[in-house]
Amino acid sequence: MINSSTRASDTPFDPRQVTLQQRAYDHPDAAALVRALFDDQVERYGYADPVEADPAVYVPPEGLFLVAYHGETPVACGGYRTHDVTAKTVEVKKMFAFSELRGSGLGRLILNELERHAAHAGFKSVILETGIRNTAALTLYVSAGYRPRSRYATGYRDPAVNRAFIKNLVPGS
Repeated sequence: MINSSTRASDTPFDPRQVTLQQRAYDHPDAAALVRALFDDQVERYGYADPVEADPAVYVPPEGLFLVAYHGETPVACGGYRTHDVTAKTVEVKKMFAFSELRGSGLGRLILNELERHAAHAGFKSVILETGIRNTAALTLYVSAGYRPRSRYATGYRDPAVNRAFIKNLVPGS
């Protein structure tokens, strides 16, 4: 298992060796990656979403949590949970890849699978938020067809920092 001080891998990264596995949110590999995301956000912004979450919100078909493995090493994660049942909208959460692997396609791989799964489960749109200092995430979401939208998360989040996005899903994709 990894922790936030462990490097993603000591071997060269080969994207052909990446597999995605559905995991419970509280699975040890998922928990370690979510903790690494928390640490990254605190370093980047001075605050972060809590690590703790109800694992049940990431259980299909209302949610999903994925861990990407490079060989046997967990290197990235992401999930979605239902945001609005009536509007059939999910929210992408906890997207993370180790910094040395950003730009390698891991985020797009996870995002595509989350979108595919959500569309198959009957959801019509995806929303998410990210911060302006996370240029890799902003680039990923815009290139994947996400459009800016009004903020939906309030509380401690700084409106000068956070950016919200939305994307319509293609049914059955």
